[in-house]
Formats: sequence, structure tokens, C-alpha cells
Amino acid sequence: MNRVYAAAAALLVGLSFWAGWEWRDRSADLAQSRQATKQAQAETKAVETARSAEHQQADTLATIGETHEQARAAAPAVADAVVADLRAGNLRLRDGWASCETQRLSDASAAARERDAAAQRRAEFAGAVVRVGRDADDQLAACQAVIRAYVAQ
Repeated sequence: MNRVYAAAAALLVGLSFWAGWEWRDRSADLAQSRQATKQAQAETKAVETARSAEHQQADTLATIGETHEQARAAAPAVADAVVADLRAGNLRLRDGWASCETQRLSDASAAARERDAAAQRRAEFAGAVVRVGRDADDQLAACQAVIRAYVAQ
């Protein structure tokens, strides 16, 4: 009978040792799993934050690009309006601009037709200058908006 008790006690000690060992391993695995889960959640949150910022910046740049393209589309109308206003007399050029084409021609030798053509060329040239200036202003404004968008991030 003593042998049976001794065998049972040895079996109980062995099972207790095995159960404790398994419990320790599973506790360690559980702690490691919890740590890995926390790390994965932190990485996911960082990726989501970065993607959100990237999408917001892309939307801002798309808005800037759209505004710039609208300004580029409107630029010929502004230049045409300047030419039309010059021809109608609603807009006048400074003396430096008004006399630059006719300065080379003497009034005695220039015919009325040549003076009219020169005035028309001046108006077209002024329109072209206004268009170039507006294009440059629009491009500069778009570049500055892009820089502000990047600096704001």
C-alpha cells in the first residue's frame, strides 16, 4: 500500500511540476503576445496618422494645382481685355510705352497708316506683356502656396 501511495505521490508531484511548467510557458507566451499586439497597434496608428497627413497634403496640393490651372485659363481673357481697352481708349499706356514704337519714325515721313499699325502693335504688345506678367504672378502664387503647404506640415 505504501508503494501505491508513493507512486501516487510521485505522479502527483510530476503532474504538478508539468502543470507549473506549462502555466509558466503559457504566461510568458501570453505576455509576449500582449506586447506584440501593443506594438502592432502602435504601428497601425502611426501608419494611419501618416496616411491621413499624406492625404490631407495631397488634397491641399490638388486644390493649389486646380486654382493655378483656373488662373492660367483666365490669363488670355485678361490680356485680351487689356488690348480691347487700349483700342477703345479706356486704358492708356505710360509715355514710355506709348512712344516706344513711334519714336523711331519721324512724324514727317510716317504715314497715317503706319502710325495706326504701330498703335495696334503697341496694344497687342501691351496685352502680351500683361499676359506674361499675369502668368508669372500666378505661377509665383502657386509656388508660394505649395511651400506654405509643406511648411505647415
